[in-house]
Amino acid sequence: MDMMNQGGANVCKCPHHKILPMLAVLFGLLFLGGTLGWWSMQTVNVGWPILVIAAGLFKMTKTMCRCC
Repeated sequence: MDMMNQGGANVCKCPHHKILPMLAVLFGLLFLGGTLGWWSMQTVNVGWPILVIAAGLFKMTKTMCRCC
């Protein structure tokens, strides 16, 4: 298995297990940036569907790892 024992808990090192947390951070930054005026709300309105599509494509193209 591709797992390591760290402090008594098994922690998977597979990169596809980090997609949901990364997506949550990107969504938060996207909407926070739109609210704070870092970029326009039009960018936010275009950006969030792109993030969803990219995550879906990533999930479709990845094969299952040994820990799944």
